[in-house]
Amino acid sequence: MTYVVTENCIKCKYMDCVEVCPVDCFYEGDNMLVIHPDECIDCGVCEPECPAEAIKTDSEPGLEQWLKINAEMAKSWPNITQKKDAPSDAKEFDGVDGKFAKYFSPEPGEGD
Repeated sequence: MTYVVTENCIKCKYMDCVEVCPVDCFYEGDNMLVIHPDECIDCGVCEPECPAEAIKTDSEPGLEQWLKINAEMAKSWPNITQKKDAPSDAKEFDGVDGKFAKYFSPEPGEGD
């Protein structure tokens, strides 16, 4: 089991999870974060810290696409180990359906 970041992180990009991760397995994209599945130690401390409830265990059904996206993007996005401010409009996008098709960006973020 590993943890994955799912669609609700897109355009919310809260970073409370980054701050508590003991192994620094988060990677920053332009408008979301991902977890490197080979680095995650399955401790689970990140899951309850996410205000958008975008972090799930890969054992939940229907997350195959997100496990693939997390694994792929973690290879090219920079590592992030320090919390930054969320986008100013993050609350407006929390819970919006269809964010992947409308807003997902494969572009990397800044990282640390």
